[in-house]
Amino acid sequence: MSPTSLKRRTAKPDGSIPWIVVLPFAVSGVIHLARPRVFEPIIPKPLRARGRELVVASGVAELACAAGLLHPSTRPLAGLSSAAVLLAVWPANAQMSVDLGRRALRKRDARSVAAFVLSIARLPLQVPLIKAALR
Repeated sequence: MSPTSLKRRTAKPDGSIPWIVVLPFAVSGVIHLARPRVFEPIIPKPLRARGRELVVASGVAELACAAGLLHPSTRPLAGLSSAAVLLAVWPANAQMSVDLGRRALRKRDARSVAAFVLSIARLPLQVPLIKAALR
């Protein structure tokens, strides 16, 4: 490991609020609680028996993480928790892509194909969010 990479790993965080994580979590958390039916169809099939509970739990988790990221004393734990939430919801996002892909194959219209392509593009975008949460 080079001295530069060691410095980078051991440097103290700048203390800034990771808005790239806070804002999506806050908005998504509210929607999860206000309109859980929006998210229930993307629960992976083996977990759908508990779909409503999982949607509500993930909404509460997102709001708790967003709130925790706002204060310096809770930011380290909230960052780890945020990364864990992002990893936990990744299967739901993958399920959404599978379902949209099936719909695009069935309908074969531009709107369905575009929705599928955007959902696929969204999956790797969670990686920078996870990295931001861990910082």
